[in-house]
Amino acid sequence: MVNNVEVVKEIIKKLHEGADPKEVQAEYSEFLEETTTTDISRAEEELIREGMPVEKVRKMCDVHIAVFQSQLEKNNDIAPQGHPVSILMSEHNALLEISKEVFTLTKAIMESRQSSDDMLTQLRYLVQQIKDSANHYLREENVLFPHLEKHGVTQPPAIMWMEHDQIREVEKKLFDIFNGSDEDVLQQVATVEHLALSLNELLASHFYKENNILFPTALRVMDEDEWPEVMHGFMDIGFCPFTPRFPDIFEQIKATPETTESSEGLIQFETGVLSPEMIEGIFNTLPVDITFVDADDKVKFFSESGGRIFVRSKAVIGRSVQLCHPQKSIDIVNRILDDFRNNRRDSADFWINIKGRMIYIRYFAVRNREGKYLGTLEMTQDITEIQKLKGEKRLLDDSR
Repeated sequence: MVNNVEVVKEIIKKLHEGADPKEVQAEYSEFLEETTTTDISRAEEELIREGMPVEKVRKMCDVHIAVFQSQLEKNNDIAPQGHPVSILMSEHNALLEISKEVFTLTKAIMESRQSSDDMLTQLRYLVQQIKDSANHYLREENVLFPHLEKHGVTQPPAIMWMEHDQIREVEKKLFDIFNGSDEDVLQQVATVEHLALSLNELLASHFYKENNILFPTALRVMDEDEWPEVMHGFMDIGFCPFTPRFPDIFEQIKATPETTESSEGLIQFETGVLSPEMIEGIFNTLPVDITFVDADDKVKFFSESGGRIFVRSKAVIGRSVQLCHPQKSIDIVNRILDDFRNNRRDSADFWINIKGRMIYIRYFAVRNREGKYLGTLEMTQDITEIQKLKGEKRLLDDSR
């Protein structure tokens, strides 16, 4: 009996030691015919647990794909039309076409040394389409990845999230140029061409990995009754303007009632009595976004105030808070939690600028009357308008 995962680990180790991918592929050709994408993702997961750095695995992904390509390319049409995976894959195709068009258009401007208003208008439209694709990555990170983690698949999502951040870095440079005038864009058209090419290469590599490893793994390990929940999570976050619409599927999912438990009992506090409905209404009306993480670092609750600053999905409930952040932030998260847990601090404040808005992020240690640590409360607030306040306002105006 051959342990597929162990053999895949052996192959990956050889690749990391510098073996020629073609020779490895020839040596293991018969075995590769029987290898599944789940074997590949499990092997990478175990290697990371055994000490191989995540970043090193990510850098070698393209080599892994070259070796396993014959198996991976069998995964065409892996999900029916309207399925969450099918939607993500359709968006992959659309985004690749958009990035290619940006490159082709900027190349044409470079070669002709001139541009028309129509060309610049089309270029701005395409870049806006890329900007509007943000929900694609948010849906994966906040809905699909948590479901995979519940089945023990943690490292492949972590690697994909790292690549999302790489894509965002390139996109931000592109967006910064297009925040200027048409003249600014034309002066930097060579940079735009370079960024468009870099983005297209990143997307092609990243989407290939997701289409041929991550998504097939998700379809293998997740239960059928999880996918309607995934679709609900997708709909809560929202889709891209170019997402294919499947009315029958969407209406069916939308019509599926969510089961919630209600209680008629009142909850007695020292300073008053509230019903569960009142408590929920209060949390959702507060002018701040709230997330609570328990003493075991698991997400237990978040408020649903309108226009949340950072996306939350119900799929994150029960998720380790460390998995809710990109790799580059985990050290800071762990330090805050450790300080709270060991009474070294009671709060931590940060403020960042997002799309011209000043966002104030605050973390508080939650303790009971005896000082026992119960968890951490995160509060996020857009304070842009608050910063502009001057003098006093004592009268009610007619503004709503």
